Amino acid sequence: MDQDNFLSIWKNLASKVDTHLSTCLQPQDGMPVRLLEAMRYSVLAPGKRLRPILVLLASNAFGFENTNPWPAACAVEFIHAYSLIHDDLPAMDDDDLRRGRPTCHKVYGEALAILAGDALLTKAFEVLAKNYPALAGAECCLELAKGAGASGMVGGQVEDLAWEGKPGVRGEDHPKEPTVKHLKNLHDRKTGALIRSSLKLGAIVSFASQNRKPPEDLLQILDNYGQNIGLAFQVTDDLLDVLGKCESAGKRVGKDAQKGKLTYPGLLGIEQSKLLAGELCKNAQHLASQLGPNAAPLMDLADYLVSRDH
Repeated sequence: MDQDNFLSIWKNLASKVDTHLSTCLQPQDGMPVRLLEAMRYSVLAPGKRLRPILVLLASNAFGFENTNPWPAACAVEFIHAYSLIHDDLPAMDDDDLRRGRPTCHKVYGEALAILAGDALLTKAFEVLAKNYPALAGAECCLELAKGAGASGMVGGQVEDLAWEGKPGVRGEDHPKEPTVKHLKNLHDRKTGALIRSSLKLGAIVSFASQNRKPPEDLLQILDNYGQNIGLAFQVTDDLLDVLGKCESAGKRVGKDAQKGKLTYPGLLGIEQSKLLAGELCKNAQHLASQLGPNAAPLMDLADYLVSRDH
């Protein structure tokens, strides 16, 4: 499939994701109106919707009918949005622009931004528990908790802050000089863990429609695919922070270098980083090819992630 056709499919899926996200974020008894506003402001801001689309593409890869991947797709985007709200806070990355507009704490204040993130985190598990049978719902909650938790996304953010030199974060046993291995480990967790969980959630809900669990070897292929595209995505993001434009990126560019963050161009240089992204893309495409013809969009997605300009 050529990239224009793939982007058309992507935009169509992203639009449907937005509709489902909006439907999930409606007033509830006892929910403060201002809190809901902050949640919707952050979740419904224009974005790539990569993680929910991974749920959809993985779910579709197995060709089962009567699959309902939408609650899982919304759940991973709620987790992603909560992480962005918290990452942007002054205590962490201190960003004032996200997805082309002011960050949540710039509009609603730090206190409400923190609480909006907390509410989105818990909303993700509510959506999974309410919309899937008990066993599948529990498996989804467990997978998402692992991907988003202390050994996954949150742990990766801690490692990122430690390398940045945030006071109180780095322990005495922390390495003094970074290596590519350290950087890979950081982003395997900070970026890659939720990407891998998104793919596996797609498989879990797909097989749940057949009252089955996905085979372990299939989950391993998805995990390996997710590891490769997660790193490819991060390498490309690092390159765009050096080479990109603020208008297309939707956030400040050049900020990573200003903050002394650990990045692939900083360790490898621009050309070696580009080569690494290409190698990761090829690895991911080989893995996706093992899932059968319905997984072809996962191959196209890998190519898109390293060729994008934002």
